[in-house]
Amino acid sequence: MSVEPAVLASHDDEQSPRAEPPAGRGGWASLRPLVLRLHFYAGVLIAPFLLVAAATGLLYAGSYQAERILYADELRVPVGSGELPVSRQVAAAREAHPEGTISAVRPSPEDGATTRVLLSGVPGVDPDHTLAVFVDPYTGEVAGALEQYGSTGALPLRTWIDELHRDLHLGETGRLYSELAASWLWVTAGGGLVLWFGRRRARRKVRGATGRRRTLSLHGTVGVWAAAGLFFLSATGLTWSAYAGQSVSDLREAVGQTTPSVSAGLASGGEHAGHTGSGGSGAAQSAGVGLDAVLNEARAQRLSDPVEIVPPADASSAYVVRQIQRSWPEKQDAVAIDPATGEVTDVVRFADHPPLAKLTRWGIDAHSGVLFGWANQVVLAALTGALIVLILLGYRMWWQRGRGSSFGRPMARGSWQKVPPHVLVPSMAAVAVLGYFVPLLGIPLAAFLAVDVLLGEIAHRRGKRTYTRAG
Repeated sequence: MSVEPAVLASHDDEQSPRAEPPAGRGGWASLRPLVLRLHFYAGVLIAPFLLVAAATGLLYAGSYQAERILYADELRVPVGSGELPVSRQVAAAREAHPEGTISAVRPSPEDGATTRVLLSGVPGVDPDHTLAVFVDPYTGEVAGALEQYGSTGALPLRTWIDELHRDLHLGETGRLYSELAASWLWVTAGGGLVLWFGRRRARRKVRGATGRRRTLSLHGTVGVWAAAGLFFLSATGLTWSAYAGQSVSDLREAVGQTTPSVSAGLASGGEHAGHTGSGGSGAAQSAGVGLDAVLNEARAQRLSDPVEIVPPADASSAYVVRQIQRSWPEKQDAVAIDPATGEVTDVVRFADHPPLAKLTRWGIDAHSGVLFGWANQVVLAALTGALIVLILLGYRMWWQRGRGSSFGRPMARGSWQKVPPHVLVPSMAAVAVLGYFVPLLGIPLAAFLAVDVLLGEIAHRRGKRTYTRAG
């Protein structure tokens, strides 16, 4: 089973006469050669993208622990006798770094952890990133400052690996590589799984097998054990991809399953404009009720650590305090608080999120390795490692199929013509619909079919057209 090019090619014994199912059988007997050919070519064309995605994903799985070690001086401080008010910690950060504006504050979430004051618009910092100023909550001393990205608070090392995994540091164009890999991962994995279960049980045994048969058996064993995880990685990876991800968002919106957000607008329409400063610049902390009162009110609303405080965006906006724990159990409640009165103006509880919103949140966090902490990261490392092994075994089988001197020949064309119309037509319709919503699956598949038909026609005109035997 697999997601590889080689995997497919290596199924040479699948084409031998003794492996062929009886000619009289329909259904699977007619579909199997088509699945085999698709599995082979999907592997040949997509395996390099999958290999890069798996290798960078493996790096990302270990980036959390590496981050804690590399940035220990900024992240951890000796535990003191008592924490300073958050407003004093922010003041200390602003004294050391007066540049930019305050975009958020993340108070120390546990004993010995620093407070992060996030600054946006800092010269030299990526516009999509913030400068995180780390403050000792017990002394008010600044422990350092690092560039930060994303809602998980990724620091430079993890940010670099994350961007490598997501877009190869090529921006929006580079995102096509990861979406292509995610779009085809489930297809190649599913095709390999179907082929594995379609083989006679006796031929799946590893013990006593040699050569291509042993490689194929190892490949199938690893693939079957990893299949569920590979489907999960494919599905969750697509949820925040550029094109398929937009289709998912449109679907969720159409069925009323979008993620709710707390409203930061003041119902009064800004009648407190004269009592609060502009959000983010620091003025908001010196006027109105202040950061400490806002945090206390959030605690009263059962928002426990870790939390993030977002200052008012303008004179008619409220503070937004939201929980940012994305490990199980997730803490994603949020409240909006009037900066002039300290009153809560809106509350959104994660428990009230629609089912699809929760599933999306859990899926993304599990894919990112944060939902179940280090155990989640170990599972991700095992899955990405298994995918790498599957790809390498696939290429090895392809090479062995060529008798160890060259890569084996591709699967013979024409297998789709063996599929009965009552099976082929619905299958093609389903593929067309799926390809519309997952364009980086549909477009390459259409291109492959067009090229395959063209080459077949050329071969036919030259009198060299070939078909698979009995499929």
